[in-house]
Amino acid sequence: MKKKKRKNRPGLSIFSILPLYLFTIVFVAFPLIYLFVLSFLTRAETWGVVNQLTLKNYLGILDPIYLNTFIESFKLAILTTGLVILVGYPYGYFMAKLNSDWRRRMMLLLMIPFWISSLMRLFGWVTMFRANGVLDKFLMMLGIIDEPLKLLYTYPAVVVGMVYALTPFMIFSVYSSAEKLDWSMVEAARDLGATRWKAFVTVTLKLTLPGLLSGVVLTFIPSMGLFYIAELLGGNKVVLVGNVIQEQLMKSHNWPFAAALSVVLMALTSFVIFLYRKITKVKDLEGLV
Repeated sequence: MKKKKRKNRPGLSIFSILPLYLFTIVFVAFPLIYLFVLSFLTRAETWGVVNQLTLKNYLGILDPIYLNTFIESFKLAILTTGLVILVGYPYGYFMAKLNSDWRRRMMLLLMIPFWISSLMRLFGWVTMFRANGVLDKFLMMLGIIDEPLKLLYTYPAVVVGMVYALTPFMIFSVYSSAEKLDWSMVEAARDLGATRWKAFVTVTLKLTLPGLLSGVVLTFIPSMGLFYIAELLGGNKVVLVGNVIQEQLMKSHNWPFAAALSVVLMALTSFVIFLYRKITKVKDLEGLV
């Protein structure tokens, strides 16, 4: 018997992707358009905005105070990303070399902190860094220090909090690339006379570079706006762009200026993503050649 051919139902494919389009329009496109339009409106004298277009919100960002905030946020993002690479890349690389049982154990250790609120975990660092806290008592017990260090509300405390919060993203990104690595190519490089370091740079690092770049993007972009980490661990001494946006929204109620700051921050992060796509595209073309 001949099998009956199923008729294509184009209507089903449209209805299957319609929820995705609706979600994208309502929760992604519309808020971005609203934010962009709001950034050109004028702040009302008491509350809300006035439907009067202006460029004052973007010109206000050129104030040295806000420019310095962007510069300091950029510096912190670079420092955080560098430290996360130093910690996360070796962890993800060596985790990929473990057997399946130990991989699952290490993966579980990385996933457990995500089951707890990030704020709760940061309060643990507050307890650790505060004067006469856990760290101070431990160092004084060992005789390393004679008086409390008072690390809380300092720049190093914010850096530690950033590295702690973002390192898992680097580990998972590097691990996903290192797990697929053909280790026979590394062994072939060693057999051809390459040293351990040269084989790592020319083979291992090159093949795991996509995962490393993904980790850089996942680390650099959030570190520009993680205002709650700077607020909890840095107090008023470390101010990021996210802190300024929060202050303009919650305290000053200057929504148009907050929207302008958000648009500029999104433009910077979009530029980072653009560079990432260009670099990965070049690497893919080199691989084809």
